[in-house]
Amino acid sequence: MRLEFGGRMAGVIALGAWIVSMAGAQNPGQQPGPLRLPAPPVAGDRTLVPPVRPFRLPPRIGVFGEAQLSLAQALSMALSNNKDIESSRIDREEVDYTLLGAQGVYDPTVSGSSYWQKQVQPIASSLGGSATGSVLNKTWNGDPTLAGSVPWLGGSYRADYSNQRVYTNNTFVTLNPQYPTAVNLQYTQPLLRNLRYDSNRHAIDVAKKNRFLTDEQFRQRVMQIVQQTEQAYWELVYAYNNLQVQLEAVEIAQQQDASNRRQQEQGILAPIDVVAAQTQLANFELGAYSSQTALTRAENNLKTLVLADRSSAMWASAVIPTTPPSTEVPVTPLTDALRDALTSRPEAAQNRIAGQIAKDDTRYYRDQTKPQVDLIAQYSRAGLAGAQIPTGPNPFLLAFAPLFERVNDLSATAGLGPLAAASFGSGTTPQLLIGSYGQSVSNIWNGAFPTTEFQLRISLPIRNRAAEANLSRAVAEERRNKNQREQVQQTIEADVRNSMQGLQSAQASLEAARVARESAEQQYQSEQRQFQAGTSTLFLVQQRQSTMITARSQERRAQSDLSEAIASFELATASILKAHKISLQ
Repeated sequence: MRLEFGGRMAGVIALGAWIVSMAGAQNPGQQPGPLRLPAPPVAGDRTLVPPVRPFRLPPRIGVFGEAQLSLAQALSMALSNNKDIESSRIDREEVDYTLLGAQGVYDPTVSGSSYWQKQVQPIASSLGGSATGSVLNKTWNGDPTLAGSVPWLGGSYRADYSNQRVYTNNTFVTLNPQYPTAVNLQYTQPLLRNLRYDSNRHAIDVAKKNRFLTDEQFRQRVMQIVQQTEQAYWELVYAYNNLQVQLEAVEIAQQQDASNRRQQEQGILAPIDVVAAQTQLANFELGAYSSQTALTRAENNLKTLVLADRSSAMWASAVIPTTPPSTEVPVTPLTDALRDALTSRPEAAQNRIAGQIAKDDTRYYRDQTKPQVDLIAQYSRAGLAGAQIPTGPNPFLLAFAPLFERVNDLSATAGLGPLAAASFGSGTTPQLLIGSYGQSVSNIWNGAFPTTEFQLRISLPIRNRAAEANLSRAVAEERRNKNQREQVQQTIEADVRNSMQGLQSAQASLEAARVARESAEQQYQSEQRQFQAGTSTLFLVQQRQSTMITARSQERRAQSDLSEAIASFELATASILKAHKISLQ
């Protein structure tokens, strides 16, 4: 397979395979030995003709195979394995958790308390309910509670259900044991502060915007990684192309050296001309060795971007790029490019989101400077039931028992009936209070004992310097964001203009490099024909050789520069993901 990179060019894959085959000819466990150069001519030697030096490009260190890689594959691997991308993904997850936590403030809270109590109270009065000097109370209590906040108007609610079982030996009690129960409902509604905007809604809004902010930061990092990977890919393409040019230069110099040697043997050229050809060949060999080092560096740079870790098998393979440099230059008017960049660049979006967060802060802190006025509504229903105790003597009338007996005796002497015996609690307990725990709950359900209450709670701080300081700081942050917006827009303006100028210059440079390469090849061929005809010198031929090789290398450089300029323009206008059909999920 051959890649035509703008006209006349050998295949990168074939070159890579040749380099790998050269590496395979060596023992993988041994380092390449030093290049042995012939000894310089000894003074007084009769001949100045150096021996023929065979050229061998040394095998690359640690490279034992090859792996073909397209630009799309390189981008996919970079986005999958790049550590910065993975860190950005983790940041995105953390922001989601923060938003989830902020929304959790509206999750209702279920709580409860339960206890058992035995209490013996001393009684020092006849009205205390016991003649033994103490009253015994046993209480079993359970009180489940549901509380929380509502996402509208800053209100909060609380509901609890209290139920007890009470046993006592108090003689005044008519129900024993008793089952007092109650359902209590309470709702608190702010009327000024926290009515339109409270801390809960502020935290959620900021968490949502931080999520969008992280999305833009993630998009920006992906765009940067794509552009860096693309540039590294084109640098590798250039490194292969440049190495191919240098190898072609060595081959041309070898042919020139062989030709000069034949002509020297025939007496047409002087021995010094063979030395001159050998010098040119050695210089081209230096260029080949240097190009091989640059190739290794460009390849390792790309591997660093696309491979997951140092244990990847591709580290031991020569990466052969299969995507040719792009020649389709985007044609976009400056006004359209600026409009797209100002709309789509992640930096502009991040600035807009930061401005929205600053406005939310200002809104919240301005609300906190208002007085605290809350309306509290409460409604409860009580229930009560118990077992009715037997009728007993009235403890208040026990001291009058002798008087009742004397009156009844006198009444009997006078022929009158006795006074009725006074009792305590007899027939005074309503029927709806007699029963067990279920009767008490039924009384709650029927609403026999309701209570309704409204409260207005007002808090007027004499000075609220904390809220005023927070508000002033938020307003100052809005001004800072406005200044940063202007700076970001200017930076985007400069980036778009620079990238478009670079794109135009790269396109013109490629055309100029192509013309220079074609002209240099024609000049070299012409000079070579003149040299063969005896009307030119070896110096001019070698000069044309160097000019041609430089022109070929410059053309390869211009090809990669154009592709990199296209990537820079796509990054400046935020179209690089769309250009490579990359979608962020």
